[in-house]
Amino acid sequence: MLDLKSNTEFSRRERMDFIEFQCIKEAVQTDKAPAALGPYSQAIKANNLLFVSGVLGLNPETGKFVSDNVEDQTEQVLKNMGEILKAGGASYSSVVKTTIMLADLKDFKKVNEIYGKYFPSPAPARSTYQVAALPLDAKVEIECIATL
Repeated sequence: MLDLKSNTEFSRRERMDFIEFQCIKEAVQTDKAPAALGPYSQAIKANNLLFVSGVLGLNPETGKFVSDNVEDQTEQVLKNMGEILKAGGASYSSVVKTTIMLADLKDFKKVNEIYGKYFPSPAPARSTYQVAALPLDAKVEIECIATL
């Protein structure tokens, strides 16, 4: 591979053009998961990775939460995530990192029980945070990174 940092034959602009060419990004969208709530993509493919935006437990057809409890929302979050992963050419087994945001950290155990059913061993690396609030007063939001 060409080391563009040390090659003085290329101008700075040529190096930047080459780097941009190497990192083409493509939006992933599926109607089988809820639409993004703002100016962002459900997921982005970049090189050999799929970056899935935070997913909520919304029914894709109604745009409403499946219920008010964290268990049902977590189940729906992971179903929605599965559809986005599939649309992007990935699966639960290709997920390498997840981030879980909880409205209440007391729900950690409940979320873990459901989460564990979706991700085969070895489980992805993960961070979990309690946050002040989530969009639409959700109980849980999960994002992930998968390999392609």
